[in-house]
Amino acid sequence: MPVTATRIQQISLVCVPTPDQDRAIEFYEALGFEKRADTPFGGGYRWVEVYPPEGTTGIALAPPPPDGGDVTPTQTGITLTTADIDATHAQFKALGVDVDAEVSRMGDPVPPMFWFRDPTGHTLMVVEQS
Repeated sequence: MPVTATRIQQISLVCVPTPDQDRAIEFYEALGFEKRADTPFGGGYRWVEVYPPEGTTGIALAPPPPDGGDVTPTQTGITLTTADIDATHAQFKALGVDVDAEVSRMGDPVPPMFWFRDPTGHTLMVVEQS
């Protein structure tokens, strides 16, 4: 297949299945995220998007599949950045977030990081960006 330029311009959203959207909104807002969309759509569902205050890529807190299947917690691969990993870790702990006990420090070139779980049990990472 020949290499061609893509027409894709950016990543705008990452979808995370969320059985309790109100609880997830409250959780992310407590972390400082902004709810930028909360729109009803077909069959009583809601489309919800939360973003870091300065972010252009958000997390869509998507309703579970229509077949009623359970939402299984997963390693999302979502990486959030902070200028102060220790202060962010302490803040999350103070808020009662399910967060790793310590900041992981593997040494250069890997930045300090920690993982946390949202109310559904999905795992996200926070990395210090200098």
